[in-house]
Amino acid sequence: MYQAYLSKLFIFLFSLISITSISQTAVISGEIKDKTNDSPLPFVTVVLKSQADSSLVTGTITDDNGMFQLNGIHSGNYILEASFLGYVTNSQNLFVGNLNQFFNVGIVYLTEDSQTLDAIEITDKQDEISSKMDKKVYSPEDNVVQNGGTALQAMQNLPGVTVQDGKVQLRGSDKVMILVDGKQTALTGIGNQSGLENIPASAIEKIEIINNPSAKYDANGTSGIINIVFKKDVQEGFNGKVGL
Repeated sequence: MYQAYLSKLFIFLFSLISITSISQTAVISGEIKDKTNDSPLPFVTVVLKSQADSSLVTGTITDDNGMFQLNGIHSGNYILEASFLGYVTNSQNLFVGNLNQFFNVGIVYLTEDSQTLDAIEITDKQDEISSKMDKKVYSPEDNVVQNGGTALQAMQNLPGVTVQDGKVQLRGSDKVMILVDGKQTALTGIGNQSGLENIPASAIEKIEIINNPSAKYDANGTSGIINIVFKKDVQEGFNGKVGL
């Protein structure tokens, strides 16, 4: 009978040791709420990090009721971190001991991020080349490289325009009329437009290419018309080139 009593005691002690060894890990649980209206926050990211090196131990997300649970946590010092889009991340130190198998951190409140934008500035830029029904408009100001050159150099980059020996050709034909602010000048006569080298590209607001000119224009521009439009604040003066 005495031996039977010892056997039962041994089994009891063995079971107690087994339970103690199993209970070396703990379960951490809690609830995440909005601090403003005290409402539960679902889908909040909850992570547990080691306090020693901030390495990730485990993590989860809250359910529809804002509840979370982290299983299999060994004893030690941790950092419990809760983060959600639009809210300030909540971090708190947490010590998990060997005595408690279940550790409830209670309610963790998240505060909305108060950082707001002072203003939103929307900028728009006109296309370098814009097409209309009867013409294409080119702005040399949008081209940083050509903006520092001459009008003749800027025209070399226009679609369908080529320059050979001071002659401007449109789609391979030199029968093109060059206008300045919609008017003909001596600098842009038919057959030789080398005078355009005296006009800085920075003074030009836009260049219009009219492929199918109407009857109001001179018939000399059979292949098309190129109209150079100056900026409104251009200062007039004298410019020229002399050669032998």
